[in-house]
Amino acid sequence: MHTSVEGPGLGQPEDPTLLASGRVKRGWVWNQFFVVEEYTGTEPLYVGKMREQKTFYTLRAQARDRQTDQLLEPESEFIIKVQDINDSEPRFLEGPYIGSVAELSPIGTSVMQVMASDADDPTYGSSARVVYSVLEGEQHFTVDSKTGVIRTAVADLDRETQDRYEVVIRATDMAGQLGGLSGSTTVTIVVTDVNDNPPRFPQKMYQFSIVETAPVGTAIGRVKAEDSDIGENTDMTYQVKDEEGVEMFKVTTDSNTQEAVITVQKPLDYESKKVHTVVLEALNKFVDPRFLDLGTFRDQTIVRVSVLDVDEPPEFRPPSNLMEVQEDAHIGSVVGVVTALDPDTANRPVRYAIDRSTDAERIFDIDANTGAIVTGKVLDRETAGWHNITVLAMEADNHSQVSRASLRIRILDVNDNPPELATPYEAAVCEDAKPGQLIQTISVVDRDEPQSGHRFYFTLAPEATNNHHFSLLDIKDNTAAVHTQRVGFNRQEQDVYLLPILVVDSGPPALSSTGTLTIRICGCDSSGAIQSCNSTAYVVSATLSPGALIALLVCILILVVLILLILTLKRHHKSHLTSEDDEDMRDNVIKYNDEGGGEQDTEAYDMSALRSLYDFSEIKGGDGGGIAGEGGLSGNPASELHSLPQWVQSPDLDFSVFRDYICRKVEQADEDLSVPPYDSFQTYAFEGSDSPVPSLSSINTWSSSSEQDFSYLGGWGPRFRQLAALYGARRGEEDADAS
Repeated sequence: MHTSVEGPGLGQPEDPTLLASGRVKRGWVWNQFFVVEEYTGTEPLYVGKMREQKTFYTLRAQARDRQTDQLLEPESEFIIKVQDINDSEPRFLEGPYIGSVAELSPIGTSVMQVMASDADDPTYGSSARVVYSVLEGEQHFTVDSKTGVIRTAVADLDRETQDRYEVVIRATDMAGQLGGLSGSTTVTIVVTDVNDNPPRFPQKMYQFSIVETAPVGTAIGRVKAEDSDIGENTDMTYQVKDEEGVEMFKVTTDSNTQEAVITVQKPLDYESKKVHTVVLEALNKFVDPRFLDLGTFRDQTIVRVSVLDVDEPPEFRPPSNLMEVQEDAHIGSVVGVVTALDPDTANRPVRYAIDRSTDAERIFDIDANTGAIVTGKVLDRETAGWHNITVLAMEADNHSQVSRASLRIRILDVNDNPPELATPYEAAVCEDAKPGQLIQTISVVDRDEPQSGHRFYFTLAPEATNNHHFSLLDIKDNTAAVHTQRVGFNRQEQDVYLLPILVVDSGPPALSSTGTLTIRICGCDSSGAIQSCNSTAYVVSATLSPGALIALLVCILILVVLILLILTLKRHHKSHLTSEDDEDMRDNVIKYNDEGGGEQDTEAYDMSALRSLYDFSEIKGGDGGGIAGEGGLSGNPASELHSLPQWVQSPDLDFSVFRDYICRKVEQADEDLSVPPYDSFQTYAFEGSDSPVPSLSSINTWSSSSEQDFSYLGGWGPRFRQLAALYGARRGEEDADAS
């Protein structure tokens, strides 16, 4: 017999059919499970096991001849149903579980829901009916036996005492009856925070100290109130409660640390108050109204701030920075007095000074002891109407302790400037002008600024009293109008009129000035439009008569003639001097830095000019003839030339001729003021340096008994030819005398 299993489940065999031979179909028996008859035991009897994988099986069977393998009957089908037993325990497939609940939640507050699943058949018996219970943590939480919803069992959960709980939940099948299977899971329940704790200062008093010179905004110290809550429930704000503290100090909250930062809000003064007591309050920023009945959510503490004394610079009192002085004040006049005091308890004496970088011109001075500011120079409001200076106050024995105060000094005006015409006025009037015609409106300017305002008065100057051509009208608004006063003008007789106008201010004292209005007479057309005016302005007073004009011209002509005569005489005198002194030589200052080549080495001075004027032989002849031998001058020119160095060195020769000549030339040059001085002085005392030849100085070489041979000078070239002839001839004469 061959069987096969098909289908997802087990079923009953098909309806029996008759075999071909007509015999009845054989019934099948399908079981392999056995049980003892009349079993009366109390324990469950194990019969067999088929797990919860399929609910039924479908079997197919057919009979075949074992020898021939022939099918003996048609295939039969039957279904085997698997009957469920309670062999699967409940399981929590989504664990582990984590839930949360706010502290102080009321009893019965839902925390979360857990669910267990059972693989047994829920439609057969109670194998899959699960109930829930709390295995651990039943003091604080409960669970709904049917739904698995966990709820609070108490109302006093306190996060600050315990912030989490571990609860064990058990699920049992068979509806919790005896013999049911069970499974369990652990649920972590976190207790969340609520703002149920107020802030509290750890100390009831805090001590801080700060120097009195600390600037506004300086942090004095930090304090912090503690709060058992967490998160935003610990956010705080701080405030100063007493009036004195509010005025002197400011408190802010550090958002990161929730600390109170106390800073200076007003300058401190040790001499005024040494200790400040501040009441500081802390309160929660976010308050839960559900817990207001627990008490006030704020706390207070006392902060004592001690002010430390330091050596401070003097202080100016009062702090007024404006002074006034009139511009006509004399030098040394007191402008005002500044006062400064040492704020320290020692009250040291104070000295004063002016910062000269703000008063470089030293217009003001200050008394170092009294602080009196006085004028140091003459003031002028029109030049500088305001002065800004800085005054220094320092301790007398410690100049490093110095204070500065800016002082503004206003220069008050006095009437010290006369009024003046606003511009150099010029006007034009037609020849055929009618009387009363407006020519020009005059206005003035005044550099002064009187407190009561300007008021000017206009009138014609006294020198214009004989004027009959024009009139001046004071309009009373600090302007005046000039009108014609006659019928017509004649350009041929006079084309320009100068009208002097006197302007007087209101003082005090009243000052005046005279300005001139230039009026030109012009040709006009029939409509009054100006066609042409004389472009040449003759500065002639309208009151000058023709006789006075002629006298003025005659004076000018005489003056011109005198100037020409003086120039002619001076030129004639200069020409006479030039013809008389044709032999004038202009000396030059020549500096020789080397020994040079003798007299031919320069053209600046020609010695022949002197020789042509004076005859040396005549000078000798006055002596009774020539002096023969050493130191004398011979009678012929050649001997004079050769003996010139000896003649220059001779102390017996008369130099008065040259001295008289030079003195005469000096006097002539001094008298002639039209030429620059040409006198000069020549110095030949320095022979120069780096000369390749020995010295030729006459100081060392001139001697009647010199044995030096100067014949080598002939080989020095043309430039030394004259020198070689001079010394060579001298050597020859000495040899001849010796022989």
